[in-house]
Amino acid sequence: MNVREMRNEVLANRVVKNLESRNMEAYFVKTKEEALKKALELIPEGSSISWGGTVSAKEIGLLDAVHEGNYEVYDREEAQTPELKNEIAHKALDCDFFIGSTNALAENGVMVNIDGNANRVAAFAFGPKNVLLIVGMNKVVKSEEDAMSRARNEAAPINAQRFGLDTPCSKNGMCYDCKSPDCICCQILITRYSRAAKRIKVILVDENLGF
Repeated sequence: MNVREMRNEVLANRVVKNLESRNMEAYFVKTKEEALKKALELIPEGSSISWGGTVSAKEIGLLDAVHEGNYEVYDREEAQTPELKNEIAHKALDCDFFIGSTNALAENGVMVNIDGNANRVAAFAFGPKNVLLIVGMNKVVKSEEDAMSRARNEAAPINAQRFGLDTPCSKNGMCYDCKSPDCICCQILITRYSRAAKRIKVILVDENLGF
């Protein structure tokens, strides 16, 4: 184990305890492969599953795995029309498991997420029976203020560029608190506690995942 891995393990164990203190379920694993195994252990066969935009879950192979497994999958990317895409997005709010990540996670267990259409943060806040988040250690920051800064000045600009949006952040790499029609920061969700015990499940991974 190198010094970076030693530091991440100590930090991750503290974050896991802080997430658990907030009525969430949390785990720490070393690799993408371990993360995929743990995620599939948490999702019973036959479950209905959906997601918003989640690069982290894709990077560990989870989206492919649920498509190939014995699950009822609601995938907006398979929709042939905007109307069907919207219908699937609404079905996702009543599924057994909603898969995602977080834009930033403070050491104290508070998460910050930013959304344009808000389907992702809506599902995180209410609806699906379970929310399963795959979070690389690159998204862990010191404080809630740092989490907000990371979400707005790192995750949002990268995602705006990824989607080809015409926003100041996509051109300049940082948040300008804009009111652009393409604004990706329309809704900001701060998650500090899960009223439903263990509804939110977090798998921390000692890898760089997502943005």
